Amino acid sequence: MRFAEFMGDHPLVAHNASFDRKFLDFEMAFVDRIRQNDIACSMLAARRVYPDAPNHKLGTLVRYCGIYTDGTFHRALADAEMTGHLWISMIGDIKKRLGLNEVSFELMQKVSKITKAHAPAYLVRVAHRQVLSMNGKAAERVL
Repeated sequence: MRFAEFMGDHPLVAHNASFDRKFLDFEMAFVDRIRQNDIACSMLAARRVYPDAPNHKLGTLVRYCGIYTDGTFHRALADAEMTGHLWISMIGDIKKRLGLNEVSFELMQKVSKITKAHAPAYLVRVAHRQVLSMNGKAAERVL
């Protein structure tokens, strides 16, 4: 019950979210609650953002991205922290690679759901639209 209150209606991120979603929904039902939160999968997103990583296990991705860790994995809190750091790293890398100002949770969800083959072109289109939108706002300020 306390965890349900803690997460509120905030979006959630999990590595291999299909597993965590089932587990969380089961536990929520145990306390007569239904999860309303959107969930995104860092593993699916990483497959699209880091296609050249050796594999897409959490520990491998953390090392691949140069994220500091004390080496503890497969413990709930450590994995949650590393998943959060990985998520932030992916957002930062997308921003840097494509010159984006913002990478929303919804964008990351979309990236994780499209095919790996379509992800790079999709992100380029998003970046192009964001640039056009920014240029339009700048032009409005001038007028």
